[in-house]
Amino acid sequence: MRLLLLSMPDSFEHMPSLAIRMPNGALTSIAGNVDAHHDVAVADLILVQARVRETVERLVREREPDVVGLSVMTFQRRTALKLIARLRELRPSARIAVGGYDPSLAPDAYTTAGEPPDFLIRGEGEFTFRELIRAIEAGAGYRHVAGLSFRTESGFYHNPDRPVTGLASGELKPPNRAARVLTGYTMVGRQVDVVETSRGCTFDCSFCSIIEMRGRNFHTYTFDRVLADIRDARAHGARTIFLVDDNITLNVRRFEALCRAIVEAGLDDLEYVVQAMTSAIANHGATLAPLMRRAGFRYVFLGIENVLDGDLAFLRARAKNTGRGGAREAADHATIQAIDHLHRHKMFVVGGLIVGNPDDTREAIEANLAFARRYVDYPYIQHPTPYPRTPMAKDFRERGLIVTEDVAEYDGTTAVVRSEHLPAEEIEFLRWRAERWMKVRHLPAALRHNPGFAMRHGLRMLTHTFRGCSLRSLVGLEDERRAFARYRAIRRAERAYV
Repeated sequence: MRLLLLSMPDSFEHMPSLAIRMPNGALTSIAGNVDAHHDVAVADLILVQARVRETVERLVREREPDVVGLSVMTFQRRTALKLIARLRELRPSARIAVGGYDPSLAPDAYTTAGEPPDFLIRGEGEFTFRELIRAIEAGAGYRHVAGLSFRTESGFYHNPDRPVTGLASGELKPPNRAARVLTGYTMVGRQVDVVETSRGCTFDCSFCSIIEMRGRNFHTYTFDRVLADIRDARAHGARTIFLVDDNITLNVRRFEALCRAIVEAGLDDLEYVVQAMTSAIANHGATLAPLMRRAGFRYVFLGIENVLDGDLAFLRARAKNTGRGGAREAADHATIQAIDHLHRHKMFVVGGLIVGNPDDTREAIEANLAFARRYVDYPYIQHPTPYPRTPMAKDFRERGLIVTEDVAEYDGTTAVVRSEHLPAEEIEFLRWRAERWMKVRHLPAALRHNPGFAMRHGLRMLTHTFRGCSLRSLVGLEDERRAFARYRAIRRAERAYV
């Protein structure tokens, strides 16, 4: 059978495609776990944001797929539903399956759509999709496929959930990077790929979809499997590896051992990017940070979340941001300690913060912005977003603070909730006004990282960061809110990929 797997083109505001074009690791994993006799193609549409419609039309025409699979996050739902409708026109005989966080957590959005898919893949997709393809091939029924929802004459039938996969068994096959049919994965000018060493998290942060999708658990691959995956990514041209684990620092000793294994395997010639918990770096940074640097880690996304105790309590993220001393001083003290460990070993810190929580005042937001301005190298400031079935969504809904149900705006940098003290637009304005100038601080690091890229694209990066702004607004001769209104209009237009 001919299979075509598509990831959506919608990207986060913080990750302009000029600087970062990251592959969808879930799709290459699915491609690696279908039976070998199938012809499978993976297309990450983030690589063709300006040519989505024509690219999909070309791929369907050339590959004539029997099954098309779409990987969808919540803010990508509108694009996915438009693509489903277009795929029906282009290839009426093709079966269409959707999977990912959004179909798993909000299946009704797809089963009741004007043009619904044929199948929903709920939860982890590798085994469910493989069994689905086998059932289609055999002309058999679908009721035995755990984790699958499928169309019937009377509506959708939902099979029981599939248990999460224990990774150490080796049952999951490696990803199939050779299935990719589009090229151009880059991070700041270097070819990038993603590698997974574990899945899951045992924390219960209110904003997180992970535990809603797979429960509170933590499963790990063997180091042999991880190192083989890194070698495969390198063989396919990658020079930067993004470890995309849900919470790789949940087991610090394991992460330290992984760093040593990377060095011993001679894979420290690559550059690594990782997401880390503040408490893990703060409490273990004296030994962990030098190991990370030796292994090739250069960029660390630090999940700060917030520096105010009350906001951390709402986000259920206090434990992730606490130093060994505990107590109230922990929020900012542990974060500063973690950043210091990373900076001493010349690692670049991307600081993740969430502002605009229910009780946030202007002063609370400004305190977090000031912290980011002073301590982090590059800000990744988001607004709380009520993703389906998360505790955060329940809290905001009960307090009547959600201002839009248009999930196309649930991208983290569009304020879709208000606080008890500030309207959503004001919250977004405060972030936008401050963050533009903080991002300029990234340019020296980009210059050091890849001088050629910075010289060629620095102006375009600045133009992207300051889009909507005029010279008059930048020098204070025009009300910044007019520039902000233009920026929001540009963002709305950018979301029209199909």
